[in-house]
Amino acid sequence: MQLFVQTDKVNCFDVQETQTVSDLKATIARDVSELVITHEGRPLPDDMLLALLTPNSTLNVAGKLLGGKVHGSLARAGKVKGQTPKVAKQEDKKKKKTGRCKRRIQYNRRFATNVNTFGRKKGPNSNS
Repeated sequence: MQLFVQTDKVNCFDVQETQTVSDLKATIARDVSELVITHEGRPLPDDMLLALLTPNSTLNVAGKLLGGKVHGSLARAGKVKGQTPKVAKQEDKKKKKTGRCKRRIQYNRRFATNVNTFGRKKGPNSNS
């Protein structure tokens, strides 16, 4: 049975149906522990028989990639949002007036509608 093995270039291997993936790795390279053979995007286990593959199929050979921790733990992702208490939405307050409109209101309050009365002057916050 023929299999095409793609490393840097494509090689054709005649293999027996009783051979395993680990036997094929030994014929490809000396350092077998660092190789990963994939077929149709899936890594093949070392004890799998090559007879289970379709004839004339292409196998990809690559080195193992170094894995490790992701920077920062994903176990604590969303921690702050989860422990923050939910606060009910407040009613919308009216926006404060700014610019020309604020000055107009200020003028009217101070000068235009003021009636001069005798006695003590009352402040802006008095309700009488």
